[in-house]
Order: sequence, then structure tokens, then C-alpha cells
Amino acid sequence: MALRRSVWVSFLPLLAIVAACVPQDNAPMAANTVSPAPAQQSMAAVAPPTSPTKITTDLTAPRSAVGTATYGCGNGSAITIQNLGSSLRVIGPDGATEEFVASPANQSSRYQEAATHNAIVIDGREALVMKRGSTPRTCRR
Repeated sequence: MALRRSVWVSFLPLLAIVAACVPQDNAPMAANTVSPAPAQQSMAAVAPPTSPTKITTDLTAPRSAVGTATYGCGNGSAITIQNLGSSLRVIGPDGATEEFVASPANQSSRYQEAATHNAIVIDGREALVMKRGSTPRTCRR
């Protein structure tokens, strides 16, 4: 009998707390309470979940976006590089324009000018400019 009384004594406060948390009919619900879940649909009517779409970036593919950036090359000189996708148009500090094609053709970081064999390597915010007969220089955006 003592055991039965101790169970009721420990269970009764718990029951009172639960009853206080359950809203009564026509009683307003608190703003932070969750509304009851909608009725569940049968499994036949529910479409199977689709797997997440996997996005693969091919870093060897030529860029398709055309963009222009100015790179400071030190000593106050700057070059402007316009990305044309599979080639670059470079405007030097003297205003001269050169066309560089991707070398090899299926990538988007190394470019070479065919006639002079000048080259540019783009690496993030840096461009390594290599001109025949002079020391390579690093230009930064």
C-alpha cells in the first residue's frame, strides 16, 4: 500500500504539468506552440524522395562568362584582361592589345599568344605575365 501511494504521489505532479500544457477546447494557443500535424497520407500517394542533385564543376572546361579585370603589376603599371571564354584579350599599360588563346584548348588558366609566344597564367587573383626576352612578373587584382 505504501508503494502504491508513493507512485501516485510522484505521478500526480507530472500529470498536472502535462494537463497544463495541453490546450483546452476554445482556448487560445500560445504564439510559440506547434500546430498539430496534418493527417498522414497513405504511402501509395506519397512520391519517393528524390536524391539531391549532384553538381560537378569541370575545371578543365573553358569559361563561358565574359568578364574584365584590371591587374596591378607594380611600378604603377597595370594591365586589363578581358576573358572571352576560350581566349583572353590583354590591354597593356601602353594601350597595346594582344589576343591569348587557351593552351591547351580545353582549360581556363593558361593562355599563349601564337605569334610572340608570350603567355599568361591566371591563378585566382593573380596573373603571371611572361613575355619573351623579359623576366616574368606577377600582377594582382
